[in-house]
Amino acid sequence: MSVPAAFIGVVLIWSTTPLAIKWSSEAGAQFGATARMVLGVFLCLVLVAVMSRRMRWNRAALLTYVAAGLGIWGSMSCVYWAAQFISSGLISVLFGLTPVVTALMAAVWLGERALTPARLLGIAVGIGGLWLIFAQGLALGAQALLGMAGVLVTVVIHSASAVWIKRIGARLHPVETTTGALLIAVPLFLLSWGLSEGFALPATLPPRALWSILYLAVFGSTLGFILYYFVLHHMQASRVALIPLITPVLALLLGHLVNDELLTPRIWLGSLTILAGLALFEWGDQWWRRWRVVR
Repeated sequence: MSVPAAFIGVVLIWSTTPLAIKWSSEAGAQFGATARMVLGVFLCLVLVAVMSRRMRWNRAALLTYVAAGLGIWGSMSCVYWAAQFISSGLISVLFGLTPVVTALMAAVWLGERALTPARLLGIAVGIGGLWLIFAQGLALGAQALLGMAGVLVTVVIHSASAVWIKRIGARLHPVETTTGALLIAVPLFLLSWGLSEGFALPATLPPRALWSILYLAVFGSTLGFILYYFVLHHMQASRVALIPLITPVLALLLGHLVNDELLTPRIWLGSLTILAGLALFEWGDQWWRRWRVVR
């Protein structure tokens, strides 16, 4: 598999995932998440059988499954909950802070590139954009602030999971990693569904909620995770985290065009400021070196 092609695939899937999560939550947040994951692990097990792959169960493999499974359960539970309160585009924008959190964790745990003045400036600019969006959240109400906080917790959990997997360093096939992760995550989702909703099935299942769950099971939970773990295996954790730098604009436009989501000037300004900060964080050092050479 081509790493660039897999990277592009993850970008496209993650651009559409926030809207699909929001639609699938119409059937109940925990039900939507659990149904997606149960279907996803079934598809993965079928894929393992078709590919005649043998799951590995050594210590490194088990730790990888646990790290990935807890990351999926924790981050997806938070983002499904948050989707009840904020737009899909805003979810994607806030999730775009993943590169900063991942790089900070990778610097401590993996010894990847240390913080530089350009990166610190990027963080400061990103925080400024975050402040603009939270100021909008104050205008939208307390529930919007809760939704934003939920996505920020998602970012921390997702970043920690990615860095933990890289630190373990088990050379597993992406299908193995995805299947093992979902085998860990699905019982946790079932438990969460039982505790929060009493295993209650929705009285009605809107067509777009049904199709969203199926889409997320096939593309979000199966193909998306396989491509993500493939890219994560072949690239630095901080580079993989560039994906959320690309997806927010696509997700904002998709939510506005397809779901009539409100895009105020403050949200646009805050989103562009966050993206500018992330660009400085990732490429500021290169730009500075080139400017010094030209000068």
